[in-house]
Amino acid sequence: MNLISYGFQDSNLLRHMPRFDEISYAGHNEDKVRLYKALHEGQPCSILSLNFIRGDEKILWDAIEDFVKRGTANAASSARGIYIFDLLTIDIHREIKTFNHAELSAVIVNIARKMSPGEMKMVKYSSLYALLRKTADYEWGKITFKSAVNVFKDKPQFLDLLIKQLLKDYIFPREPVILLLNDISQNPVFDPGNAAQQERLKKVIAGLVPNSMEFVPEVYIQDKNGARELLSGCSL
Repeated sequence: MNLISYGFQDSNLLRHMPRFDEISYAGHNEDKVRLYKALHEGQPCSILSLNFIRGDEKILWDAIEDFVKRGTANAASSARGIYIFDLLTIDIHREIKTFNHAELSAVIVNIARKMSPGEMKMVKYSSLYALLRKTADYEWGKITFKSAVNVFKDKPQFLDLLIKQLLKDYIFPREPVILLLNDISQNPVFDPGNAAQQERLKKVIAGLVPNSMEFVPEVYIQDKNGARELLSGCSL
């Protein structure tokens, strides 16, 4: 499934990134790092993204997650079959005051009714993007909700730990790689004025780029202030 066809490039996750010709979702690992496969100007590449929020703002994420869960639960009562609802991204600050779980339920039900087992569809509601997969037919409905947001409980100067989390499985990539830290906090963790943080970021990035690496990852951190490129090797 090419997510570009559903406007995913304009989501809050990718709006500041290079424009791609194709993007497909390839799942996430136990560390909540999501993997996308993309095509840019004929060149295949991987996008590893990690959505995170600072620990003292977790209540905001909990509220939005509850709204979306309520929407999927309500939809399950009108659907037929077993589904998995995988939330890819949502602009929590845009939705916190306006999100309508009843409207989301209606969107989900309308899509679910037309699906066959094994089929996957995009659910787009306001700033929400999610993948709905039907696993089996039944006379009753069940929708399992999934999301992947890391709660950053460390002090801001330890932001480099998230970069290590992204990079640990992609030290020697075989194709161009974009590593994206997506901070959904109202008060961003990245702080150019935090000398300790900036020094740790420089150190970890320098240490993760051996001379033998064929493709040097592009590393971005993105928050409400836009995207910052921390490391650029190959041109996508």
